[in-house]
Amino acid sequence: MGAVAPNKVIDPMVEFWAHGKRSPVYRRPDEVGLTYEDVFFPSMDGLTLEGWFIPADSDRLIIHNHFLPGNRYGYAGHLDGFQDFGGFEVNFLPEYKVLHDAGYNILCYDIRNHGLSPDGHGRTVGIGLLEYRDVIGSIRYAKSRPDTATMTTGLLSVCLGADSTFVAIDKHPAEFTDIKAMIALQPISARAFVERTIVEGAGIDNGVELFDEALHARTGFHVDEQSPIPRAAAVRMPTLVAQVRDDTLTYPSDVQAIYDNIGAADKKLHWIEGTDQRFRGYNYFGEHPEVMLDWFDSHMK
Repeated sequence: MGAVAPNKVIDPMVEFWAHGKRSPVYRRPDEVGLTYEDVFFPSMDGLTLEGWFIPADSDRLIIHNHFLPGNRYGYAGHLDGFQDFGGFEVNFLPEYKVLHDAGYNILCYDIRNHGLSPDGHGRTVGIGLLEYRDVIGSIRYAKSRPDTATMTTGLLSVCLGADSTFVAIDKHPAEFTDIKAMIALQPISARAFVERTIVEGAGIDNGVELFDEALHARTGFHVDEQSPIPRAAAVRMPTLVAQVRDDTLTYPSDVQAIYDNIGAADKKLHWIEGTDQRFRGYNYFGEHPEVMLDWFDSHMK
C-alpha cells in the first residue's frame, strides 16, 4: 500500500484549524441544579456573543473562555459527527457546579464561530488573533452589569480561550488591570500542533511548510503567528498553567516555553497525568477541582 498523499492529511486539518467545527450547546446548567440567566453581549468589535450567567451568593466572579471546537457547555464528542477527539463528551457543568458551590459567580459564553454565537470574519478562526476581542467583550460586559461590576474577577481560559486571552492582554493590558488571577488550561502553539500531528504523526517531513501555505491561503495567517509564547511576557496577573503532559496533539516543551515566558512573578505549572488525550484535560477541573479551587481561593480573597 502506498503512502497517503500529504494533501489528504493536511487539507482536513487545515480546514479544521482555519474554520473550526460548530458543535451544539448540548446541556444547560439546570441539569446540575444551577440557576442561570441567558445573556448576550457585544464583543469588542460589536459581534453579539451568547452566554450564561450563573449567580452565586458572593462577590467573586469567574469568566470562562472555552476551547476549539467546543463552547460554553463543553463538547458533544459522544454524538455522531463529533467523535474526532476520542468519542467522549467534554462537560463543563460539573466544573461550574464546583465553582458555584465554592462561592463563585460564573460568566461563560460562546466565542465567535462556536456554539450559538454568530459567524465572524467569514467564519475564520484566528487561534486568538481575532477571538481576543471576545475575551475583552466579556470583561467589559461583566463591568457593565450592576451586580458584577465590582466583583473580584478571575479568568478560566481554555486552549483557544487561553491563546485569545494572551493576545488580548498583550494588545490591551489596561482591560485586565482588575483581573486578580488566571488559569490557562492547555494553551497551544500552532507549530507544536502541526509538528506533533503532521510531521511526527503522519510522517510528512515538510508538513509545517505545507500546512503554513494552506493556512495562509485560507486565512491570511501564518503558523508562527499563532503562538502564545511571545505574548506570554505581557501576562502579569497570577497565572496557573495546566496541561496533559503526554498530550498526543502537542509537546510538553511548547507548554513549558509558554509557561516560562509568562511575565507574572506568581505562576505555577501543573501537569495532568494518566492520559494522553487532550480532551480529557478539558474535563480535568470538573473531575479534580482541588488545583483550580486552591488557585482561585488563594488569589481572589
